Amino acid sequence: MEERVTREASSPSGILSVVPATGRHLIRLDDAIYLKRDGTLSRLPDGMSLDALLRLSLDELRRFLDEDRPAAPVRHGAVIGAPIQSQEVWAAGVTYQRSLEARTDEAVSSDPYDRVYAAQRPELFFKATASRVRGPGEAVFTRSDSTWDVPEPELAVICNSLLDVIGYTIGNDVSSRSIEGENPLYLPQAKVFDGCCALGPSIALAWDFSPSDRKIELEISRNASVVFRSDTSTAAMRRPIPKLVAYLGRDQRFEAGCILLTGTGIVPPSDFTLQEGDEVTIRIDGIGVLTNPIRRHASRA
Repeated sequence: MEERVTREASSPSGILSVVPATGRHLIRLDDAIYLKRDGTLSRLPDGMSLDALLRLSLDELRRFLDEDRPAAPVRHGAVIGAPIQSQEVWAAGVTYQRSLEARTDEAVSSDPYDRVYAAQRPELFFKATASRVRGPGEAVFTRSDSTWDVPEPELAVICNSLLDVIGYTIGNDVSSRSIEGENPLYLPQAKVFDGCCALGPSIALAWDFSPSDRKIELEISRNASVVFRSDTSTAAMRRPIPKLVAYLGRDQRFEAGCILLTGTGIVPPSDFTLQEGDEVTIRIDGIGVLTNPIRRHASRA
């Protein structure tokens, strides 16, 4: 059984401890999708999966979710899952000044990062398949061959098959700074591995949520004590979200939508690295709280 923190959402009040009470949010509970509207949960019809929702146009999705539905009970012990089904997770890099500074510090050469920060074309890279993603309370992993590991708290954009933005969630882009710093061509190894990404706890619907000037908070605990805490705002993001999405959609299609992490503005200092047993908590105003314990992949050497 995978380790979980705050594993169960046995009542609406339990869910609302990690999802804001106000606003409209989609939440995965066990194998079903629920709509939370100002504190009331209703269950979407059986067969209405996240894939099915993200194949709808934005107008179709709004009409469907605006339909009246009765309040629905939540099974005792229901688990909040990551808001992903078959979608790919992509990520944008060097979208905040703090990220530029951190990647410049770790790199053998700072030139690629300086250039991409100012360039018209953004850095976009593949991050994870659904099987590599973890939900609230599930353990995320660091690599066995890395010596310097950090969480990267990010606003994640949920897009449908037409690349309309339908909502936002919290993302944790777990990364190896030692591997990427050794050579920028090692980026896929620094970013993509089992348990490299966490998403959740909800999708704040785009027509009820503005991503502008949202506070992002990161807290890392070790042995029940906070060892790092910081915050930033989406207002510090250099690149507008529509342009990031437009570049991601060039010359490729996403049949059931996709998820785009928009970069981090919080990077722990160079003398900090994640350790087995740490607990990472990310909060974004209007979306909720995402907490995951840290585990390290076992060495196969």
